[in-house]
Amino acid sequence: MTDDTSSRTRPLPREESDALCLTRGGGIARLREIMRRLRDPESGCPWDITQDFASIAPYTIEEAYEVADAIARSDMRDLEGELGDLLLQVVYHGQMGAEGGHFDFDSIVERIADKMVARHPHVFGGEDRDKSAEEQMRDWERLKAAERVGKGAGGVLDDVALALPALTRALKLQKRAARVGFDWDDPAAVTDKIREEIDELAAAGTDMAKREEEFGDLLFALVNLARHLDIDPEEALRRANDKFTRRFRHVEAALAATGRRPEEATLAEMEALWQATKESERMAGDRPGEAEDAAPGGCGRGG
Repeated sequence: MTDDTSSRTRPLPREESDALCLTRGGGIARLREIMRRLRDPESGCPWDITQDFASIAPYTIEEAYEVADAIARSDMRDLEGELGDLLLQVVYHGQMGAEGGHFDFDSIVERIADKMVARHPHVFGGEDRDKSAEEQMRDWERLKAAERVGKGAGGVLDDVALALPALTRALKLQKRAARVGFDWDDPAAVTDKIREEIDELAAAGTDMAKREEEFGDLLFALVNLARHLDIDPEEALRRANDKFTRRFRHVEAALAATGRRPEEATLAEMEALWQATKESERMAGDRPGEAEDAAPGGCGRGG
């Protein structure tokens, strides 16, 4: 780190530090000082002192999902809190980076600010702003590709993050490949591929390693179909999860009204309650057309 960075991270006298940490209105400087104090090897929090980038990474991912959850629920008060939790993660990584001499919060801010300016020449430079959102996206991807080459990551699939949820990563990998022409011509071809993968999964027999491989291929093909149909597979599965949760809770409530729990009911009883819940939704008109997606073989099916 530069001398300038070192001066920014130099500890405050204890009295000044206490005043900053304990007084509302200190903004980002207050949060950064709180984190520095938590990480102080002599007087900080024993748990915080022992953490490193790898141990904190799962919390960073979790907080990002909690932000998305608050947005999905349109809970602005909760969103405010979750954004704070996510910001804390950036401050945490920034403090650890400063301790290791790698970077700090200020350098993180500078780097993303430089990137945003560089990637928006139509706003901060002389390029024409009169473009569609799709044209702007193509320009964005072109600039990102140039950045990858500059970092020595010139491969088409380079820098697609390994830690992304598998469905999201599959979608990003396929989009990258499609940009260079490696793609199916139409959804019908993808549907044929899905049927092929189902057959190969069935043919895997009892070989568990082969089953897993073929099941992965099937999921990958389904993501490909979602992409061709302009569907976000992660969002589609999230909605299916929500639908299953909503309907199963109705099953639980109906059983509770008779003094029973699900484990005390038969599959046939639960299936009947499941279908009644679907019919009730259809009659309410909130989700038209769902009565047709029956769940053959038990209410555990997502339809």
